[in-house]
Amino acid sequence: MPVVTVKKKCCEDKPRCKKCPVTMHRLTKAGFAERLGGRRYALTGKPPRKVVKAARAR
Repeated sequence: MPVVTVKKKCCEDKPRCKKCPVTMHRLTKAGFAERLGGRRYALTGKPPRKVVKAARAR
């Protein structure tokens, strides 16, 4: 499981960056990441491209 440390603050760009806390939270809700505490997330495998694109888009 790769561990990702997210940025402190969201830059609110469109599309959001891959290390954005909002993007990681959306991946957690979709079931492809798990929060370890603080700003660290563990990815559960490699999420599909469509899921990552949807998490970054809104």
